[in-house]
Amino acid sequence: MAKLGVITDGISRDFEHALDVMNEFGLEYAELQFLWDKEVGDLSTAEVSRVQDLVRAHDVKVSCVSRHIFGGLFLSDMEKDNPVYLEHIEALRRCIAMAKALDCPLVRVMSFRKEMILFGSHGAEVWVVSKGAWDKFLELMELPVRIAEEAGVTLVVETGNNAMITSATLARKLIDELGSSRLRLLWDPCNSLYCNERTYPDGYEAIRGGYLGHIHIKDAEMDIPKATVVFEALNTGHMAPYLDDLANALRSDNYDGVISLESVYRPEGGAFEDGFRASVGTLKQLFG
Repeated sequence: MAKLGVITDGISRDFEHALDVMNEFGLEYAELQFLWDKEVGDLSTAEVSRVQDLVRAHDVKVSCVSRHIFGGLFLSDMEKDNPVYLEHIEALRRCIAMAKALDCPLVRVMSFRKEMILFGSHGAEVWVVSKGAWDKFLELMELPVRIAEEAGVTLVVETGNNAMITSATLARKLIDELGSSRLRLLWDPCNSLYCNERTYPDGYEAIRGGYLGHIHIKDAEMDIPKATVVFEALNTGHMAPYLDDLANALRSDNYDGVISLESVYRPEGGAFEDGFRASVGTLKQLFG
């Protein structure tokens, strides 16, 4: 039986209400990102205690503490002693503390801001490659990975649209080169469609064999030349051709992580909770 959940603020930032709706649909795993008026990592001790009480009262588990650590930061501006980088490191430490208080094994990090062309040859390395960007990225990821190792939690780096890690292929390269069992992929295959990586078989084959830690599922229609994304109900957008094959592959390989619905679809005139309700049945049908 698959472990199914949702990023709770995709239902509502009113955490108690989001948990009520989760119970209504039998989802067991809450991924935490924004609770009430705060992002995870910014909650007080009393607020974390309240989260503990609500999680117990609703009989759910916390799958991932998902702050936007390193999200949007330009590599060219970052050094290990940069105050902004160090602020994100401290936020990571707070998220790890929150995860441990909630018996949660995973903490999400993002992967800075995208440099478009990282590798190339036959002249490309002179004219279009962002020289040194990948190596600098590796250097900046070493400290968070070491912190996770010391704390006994696992970092999951998400495939993002505007991030250094846009694809499962690049995620595998990162994990291989850093060489830590405490770094895994938070795979959002819909995001990776925007860099032309097919979810199945291409993306999935890249991360078989222990690279996958957590999954976000959503759907969208994308027009890359127009730089446009329109979110859709699950299985009605550009993810639709891949979802059956993905679900079957995960089942065949006995994937034991959580699949979180990323409820970012909002129907015309509706709320994000309406988008959640339009997709949750499909999530359960496909992956349940």
